[in-house]
Amino acid sequence: MAINIAVLLSGSGTTLQNLIDRIKDGELDAEIQVVISSKSNAYGLQRAQQNNIPTAIIRPKDYDNFHSFNKALWNTIRQYPIDLVVLAGYLSLIEVPPDFEHRIMNVHPALIPSFCGQGMYGHHVHEAVIKSGVKITGCTVHFVDEHYDHGPIILQEAVPVFDEDTPDTLAERVQAKERELYPKAIQLFAENRLRIEGNKVRILPVH
Repeated sequence: MAINIAVLLSGSGTTLQNLIDRIKDGELDAEIQVVISSKSNAYGLQRAQQNNIPTAIIRPKDYDNFHSFNKALWNTIRQYPIDLVVLAGYLSLIEVPPDFEHRIMNVHPALIPSFCGQGMYGHHVHEAVIKSGVKITGCTVHFVDEHYDHGPIILQEAVPVFDEDTPDTLAERVQAKERELYPKAIQLFAENRLRIEGNKVRILPVH
């Protein structure tokens, strides 16, 4: 049975497009009920509209404080029958209300707990990876809590770092891995195969 998801984004919406394509291909048992952007000019909004998905713009700068911004965000999400909130290049920290604990996912372009935290997103991550001299990076899909790039880890995949890499070439390989891993994690959620034990996520076998 398909789960209902809300997608939160701040930019071009490539992750959103990947999910739309996989739903259409029958690889992902989900239906996108709403796309919410923290920026009014995010191209991801156009991608949603082209696929007849309702959209909303909720910008942090339009609110007096973090709490009122989050109240508006969650009031909008609750207008839909949402099973899972998917962060897709969403750059604002969010509150995790009790009814959505372990029902919010994010993908980070590194192997958490390395190269993560406030300010570590997109090319900032790949630049830091190359500068550090590490030989392996990757991506991590995790449940979201109220800290940046934190919360129980669902799936991780490694990606090699080559001597000749630039942030662009490294990003390309990491993003290719993300496109596989994120839908896989969402599908595991849809199949009710994720169990959280402390800060660990156990993946149940297929019955």
